[in-house]
Amino acid sequence: MSASCLARALLWRTVLTLTGGLRVRGTAGLPAGPCVIVANHSSHADTAALIAALPAGRRPAVAAAADYWFGGGPRSRICQALCAAFPVRRAGGGSADLAAAACLLAAGRDVIVYPEGTRSRDGAIGEFHRGAARLAAAAGVPLLPVGISGTRALLPPGESAARLRRSTVTVSFGLPLAGAGQAECVLAGVLAAARARVAELAEP
Repeated sequence: MSASCLARALLWRTVLTLTGGLRVRGTAGLPAGPCVIVANHSSHADTAALIAALPAGRRPAVAAAADYWFGGGPRSRICQALCAAFPVRRAGGGSADLAAAACLLAAGRDVIVYPEGTRSRDGAIGEFHRGAARLAAAAGVPLLPVGISGTRALLPPGESAARLRRSTVTVSFGLPLAGAGQAECVLAGVLAAARARVAELAEP
């Protein structure tokens, strides 16, 4: 386990403890090896919650919007340092960016992807893009559905992180779904199953 991964996990666990608490469910079902984690996304606090909830030894890396987080200035360095993020383009090229993340999985690291592509403004879960499922299939690892609740109340979209509210955050891990080796024609069904499971897990 790297010192940086442990430091991130401890940092976000401390922050969430101080702002209302963190509840974690389902870690017993985590796969033994690396996986592609797919989760709902309604707040910038979602990444903090996932890093805090995962065992630090899984060394998660997070797919982050290139246009928002990696547009220049200190934001990209902060995002990389605090979240182990890597850029994924949303306006063309995103599939190639995600495919390149196969090297992270090969190194034994989990990869977190928000397949909706952006934060939900009303809490409803949008359609999932196929990039995460394609990455899992190409890398030969499972998809892991995860539901997050409480982060939207903690840090609503459009609010500054300096104005965190109090909210208990719950991260619920589901059971892995077979993504490895799936043909393209099967991925739509795998992704639909993942989205349905995320929606169930995200219920408060």
